[in-house]
Parts: sequence; C-alpha cells; structure tokens
Amino acid sequence: MSAGLNAAQSEAVRYMDGPCLVLAGAGSGKTRVITQKIAHLIEGKGFEPKHIAALTFTNKAALEMRERTSKLLEGKTLTTPGKEGRKIPVNQLTICTFHSLGVQIMRQEAEHCGLKPQFSIMDSDDCFGMVQEQLGTTDKGLIRKVQSIISLWKNGMVSPDQAAVLANNEGEHQAAIVYRSYAATLHAYQALDFDDLILRPAQLFAQNEQVRDKWQNRLRYLLIDEYQDTNTCQYELVKLLAGSRAAFTAVGDDDQAIYGWRGATIENLAQLGKDFPKLHVIKLEQNYRSTVRILTAANNVIANNPKLFEKKLWSEHGMGDTITVTGYNDEEHEAESVIFRLSAHKFERRTQFRDYAILYRGNFQARIFEQVLRRERIPYVLSGGQSFFDRAEIKDLCAYLRLIANPDDDPAFIRAITTPRRGVGNTTLEALGAFAGAAKVSLFEAVFMGGIEARLSARQVEPLRTFCEWIRRLSDRAARDPASTVLDDMMEAIHYEAYLYDAFDERQAQAKWQNVLEFLEWLKRKGTKPEASPETEQTGFDTADGLSDDGKNLLGLIQTVALMSMLEGKDEDPDAVRLSTVHASKGLEYPHVFLVGIEEGIMPHRGGTDDDNPIDDARIEEERRLMYVAITRAQRSLHLNWCKKRKRARETVVCEPSRFIPEMLLDDAPPPTAEEAPLSPKDRMAMLKAMLQKG
Repeated sequence: MSAGLNAAQSEAVRYMDGPCLVLAGAGSGKTRVITQKIAHLIEGKGFEPKHIAALTFTNKAALEMRERTSKLLEGKTLTTPGKEGRKIPVNQLTICTFHSLGVQIMRQEAEHCGLKPQFSIMDSDDCFGMVQEQLGTTDKGLIRKVQSIISLWKNGMVSPDQAAVLANNEGEHQAAIVYRSYAATLHAYQALDFDDLILRPAQLFAQNEQVRDKWQNRLRYLLIDEYQDTNTCQYELVKLLAGSRAAFTAVGDDDQAIYGWRGATIENLAQLGKDFPKLHVIKLEQNYRSTVRILTAANNVIANNPKLFEKKLWSEHGMGDTITVTGYNDEEHEAESVIFRLSAHKFERRTQFRDYAILYRGNFQARIFEQVLRRERIPYVLSGGQSFFDRAEIKDLCAYLRLIANPDDDPAFIRAITTPRRGVGNTTLEALGAFAGAAKVSLFEAVFMGGIEARLSARQVEPLRTFCEWIRRLSDRAARDPASTVLDDMMEAIHYEAYLYDAFDERQAQAKWQNVLEFLEWLKRKGTKPEASPETEQTGFDTADGLSDDGKNLLGLIQTVALMSMLEGKDEDPDAVRLSTVHASKGLEYPHVFLVGIEEGIMPHRGGTDDDNPIDDARIEEERRLMYVAITRAQRSLHLNWCKKRKRARETVVCEPSRFIPEMLLDDAPPPTAEEAPLSPKDRMAMLKAMLQKG
C-alpha cells in the first residue's frame, strides 16, 4: 500500500498513536499522503469509510482527492470485523470542503438552530444586496468593505454584540450596526450566508453535547488539508469534531500561509500543539517538483521569516537552469520583452505554450500582457476570469427561471422579487421570512397561507401575491408553451432593460443588456433548434456542449442552464500560456515561470497609496510567504522581472527591485539592474530568423 512513499511520507501515513501534524513543504506530495492514509485507515486499521472525513478548501481539491482515493481502493474489500470481503463503499467517504460539511451538518441539525431543514443559502450577491439596503448607499466599495468586516468577524467567531464592543474606528462601528440588522434579516429569511456554514455548526457543537457526540461518533477520523489556511472558526469546528479522541491528521505548510487577509491565521499551527499536547509532528522536506536552484532560492527567501518549525526543501532533480533577473524601463517594455523571451524559449526548447505561466501580484498587471499576447496571436488562459453565469445580470434572470421551475427556492424568490424592485422591501420580506420559518414552509408558499395578514398589511400582501400568481402562471405555461414565447413574456413583464439603465451608467447598462440578449438568444436557440450552427455565432456559447437541442420547453432549458454552468467550470488544459495571480496559482505547478512586477510596493504589496507608510512586519512576513509560493510554482526555469518606472494613476513613479530578490542570494544570476532596449518589429523579425536558422 505504501510502495513508492519516502520514509517521512510512510511515517505520516502509518502514524496512528494520536493527533498528527504533517508539515508538507511545497511539492512534497501532501495529497498523496492524505489519500494513502485514507486507504491505510480502511485496509490496515479496519475503519469503515462512513467514519472518515477529509476536509479541504476547494471543490477542485476535494474532487482530486476523491478520484485518487477511488483508484487506490478500486476492487478492494473491507477488513472491518463482520464485514470482511465486502467491496469497499468508497461513496460513503466524506471528502469535501469545510463548507460542504457545514451544509450536511446544518441540513440534519437545522431544528436545533431554529431553522427549517430547507433553509436558504445566500450567495455573495444576495448578501451584497442586504448590506446595501441596510447601509442605504450605492457606494460599492463601502458595501464590500462592510461585507468583508462582517465576514472576518464571523470567521473569528465574533457575535454582533461583541463586534459592537470591539469596533475601534468609524468604519467598524458602522459595520457593527449593519452586522446586527444583517444577522436579524438572515434569521428572518430562514437563511445562512457562506460564513454561517462553518460558524453555526461550530456554535451548535459548543452548545449541544448530544449533537456533538453524535457527530464525533459518526466521523471518527479527520484529515485536514491546507491546515495553515484555517481561520479561527474552522479550527474550532475541527477541535470540537475531534474531541477527546483527537484522532486526526492535519496537513499543511506554515511557509505557504498566504490568506491572512481573509481571516486565516497561522496561529492555528501553534495553537494545535497547545490544545493537543501529544501532537506528533512529521516534516515532508523532499520536493518532487523543482530543481535545486529554484528550491535554494525559495529556502533563502523564507529563512528571513521567524520559524515555528524549521524546515528546508531539497530535491533530486539536479541544479537546473540559472534563475534570471531582469529590469525593464516600464511595464510596456516588460510585457513586450517577457512575451518575446517566452516565445524564444519555447522555440529553443521545443516546448508547448501550456508549459509557461506569467504570475503577478495583482490582477491590474494582467491587462498589458493580454494585449501583447493577443497582438502576437499567442493563446492564453486568464485564471480567475468571471464565468458568464456568474455575471449579476445573468444570475438575476436565472433567479426567475429557478423560481419558475421550483417555487420553494427561497434565494431565487428573494432575488427575483427584489430585482427589479416591485414595492416589496426588507421589512416585508423579514416579516414573511419569520412567518414562513414558524410555519416551516417556503416563502412562496407562505404568501398564500392563511394568517399572513396578521403579520403584514393589505398594502404589503398585495404585491407579494401579485408576483407569486404571475410566477404560477409562468410555471404552468413553461411545461407546455414554446420557450421563446414564455421568455419574451417574462422579459416584457419585468422591464429589466429599463431597470439596468436606471441602476447603472449608460455604458455599463448597455454591456449588461447585451449579455442579457446573448443569453436569451442562446436559450431560445436551444429550445427551438432543429439545426444549429456548430459555431458560437455572436453569443459566446459553444453549441457543442454535450447537451441535446431537441426543442426543449422552458423547464427543460432550466436544467440545461444548470448543466451549462457546471460544464463551463470544468477544468480543461488548452495549449495556452497561463496568466495568474500568485494567490490563484497556489497548489499548481508549471515547467517555466515568469514572475513579473517583482518591485517594492507590488511584491511586497504596500496595501495603500501612501509611499511614506511603512509596511508592518506581519504583512512583510505574509508577502514573503507569497513570494515563496511564487518561486515554488516553477519546475524547471524561473525568470524574475521588474520595472524601473511604472504608471500609477496619471503619474509615472520610480520603482525599486523587491527586497525579496537579494534575499534569494542568486550568486550566478545577472544583477537586477540589467538593461534591455525595447525590441523593434525589425529587431524581433531578425532574431526570429536567426532562431529559425539555428533550428
């Protein structure tokens, strides 16, 4: 079972004498350790799959873990006493994100929290609207700031009452006021937001011993991936689930803790040893990804941070290519030269575009690289790009479609009835939510129940019933009438175009309305199609989506939309250069990496516009860990780039190379003051001809 594991990995897999912390350096095989340990628990220790939970942070990581585990256990049988010889039911394993586990817990224990089992889960846009309503402003920056503060409080298990006491500036005082009414509105809606999916289970386990014991007995061994990224609330949930049995393995890397800005705390690593004194620590230091030069640079940088656990990566991949450091005149010069060097490197090494990544600190740096790549007709993939189905205007229309298909979809009900506004405010919805919660029915059903008039005036009830009766009529028609007819009638009734032009400036409204028209055109084409072009036409949708186009009615199309949104999120591997922020690249690897904009103020990021404001030590330490993550994405070659001047707003500012470059101690790299003249088209053609002749 453990064939192919090194000594440290094998120890991590087999250790069962108490709580275990595996410090897994970059590229050291942490996912392999987790999946092999799951197999060992079942095959070697007689655990039933239903008693094992592996928790991670992204659906992608959970899917990879599940697929690897399934392959390891394929065709094998249980060793559990009394169940020997039965095929291992891999589907009974809990391998999911923290939030998915939170949903499972809350669905089963909703009544203990004063919720109906069909409680709603509000997405970020839904919550944005609630905060906006309570602030009474259209300032998106302020709304998002308040959202962020509330989220950090929830992640830190700070209640509205505690927040009011802890608030120490005007912004936090304002957020604390909103937090109280925001929490009350969620409760009235019988709804949870994303942070509640961790917070409420943790609170429930702390307060209800019977429920806690039930889940401790259900999940008897825990494996926690990316432990360094846990926040206070996630750690509390793990601690309560583990209980006195303390049967868990936490896998993480203190050198890759880069999410402090969203509530993760590296202090959880130190706290683990305090809360579990018998904690056994195992270090994975052999790197299977990068060359010696790259790892030496990474080790040298991170050595400047204070250490909770000493760890040094090493590799058997040989010294590898020299790490280059190049200074450019400005960002245009940087983009031109990096793309040319990338093209030349690809030609000389006979590699593919997918072998290259251009990594940067902030999304604002991507634009000029995109321009040059498009001009040079080089394919690229931009990570973190917004899915078509994530656009607010598309989600607005999808809310109507979801509600037509399922009137009990409470988040869809709230979004549809308030976008555009139709005389139904938060006060009405809060009263309706409280009534529905007490009756344990959906908001839609509550509108038609007797007794609602005791909570709401006739003036408040009328627009609710008018809206719901209209949805009922559309729902009846959706099963039998042509989709195009129902869609046209729906759009005419909601006056969505007028809403956009009232809510946004003309340019934004025009762009959003164009997206709406493209979406509607695609829906109609899917519903009435006998013969569709195999091309994307003007809609941006690929007709070759694997879904049948055989004249669906609207109900069938709603299912198609759900499938399309999932298909659009499927991972593909086109032959294209990767453009990505360093944060988004964590967990990934690329043969050849260009790090751009490695300058003071960008990497490390200043976090503001005041050049005289020094960056505090904690921020520098997190930025240094981010640099460590960036370096360790590279497998074979690494190229560092910085600009001597850069445009900031309407000014040109002088830049300095990042302090992290000298920390890398690159003895064989050219100095960071190297000059490169911008290449003219004639020079570029001459160099390309020379490469062709050489080849």
